[in-house]
Amino acid sequence: MLAGLMLTLPVHSAAPETILVVGDSLSAEYGLKRGAGWVPLLEKQLASEKKTAKVINASISGDTTSGGRSRIGALLAAHKPTVVVIELGGNDALRGLPLDMTEANLTAMTRAAKKAGAKVLLLGMQVPPNYGGAYGATFSNLFVKVAKAEKVALLPFFLKGVADVPDVAGQFQADRIHPNEQAQPKMLANVWPELKKLLK
Repeated sequence: MLAGLMLTLPVHSAAPETILVVGDSLSAEYGLKRGAGWVPLLEKQLASEKKTAKVINASISGDTTSGGRSRIGALLAAHKPTVVVIELGGNDALRGLPLDMTEANLTAMTRAAKKAGAKVLLLGMQVPPNYGGAYGATFSNLFVKVAKAEKVALLPFFLKGVADVPDVAGQFQADRIHPNEQAQPKMLANVWPELKKLLK
């Protein structure tokens, strides 16, 4: 009789994971047709690997780390993500904002996500050589510093294979700032191995 009762107990499957992407135009499909960006491609990747994860794309074109910091609390409360992907910082550099401020903002966002129980993946960026070697090195290293200090996952260069190739013009839209449609699968290919490690 007891065995029969046990068989009728409901089986609770693990709740689907929620991936929150907090980024700028690189993740907001700027200049691309809807569904062509790396974040929608991520949803297809998850489906193909039978991962039951929901993706929330909270990216805003032109956003900075300050903007992300101001938004992340409400986003965490609304979506309760299990994984947070932070893709911000590029616009800070383009605007010449203080790098210590960028680092502080990324740290604050990372800590907020961790406090909410989420795993974090930072997407590192680099700036073009014309910004100067010292500035470029300091900028790219701040992502490494935050990831090490907060013990979170890091993709050192989000645009690897896109912005550092001989035919770089063929990877970008006419503005030479935003990757084009053919670059999006490469961006996802950079993110996926690191993101996959954070999923159940």
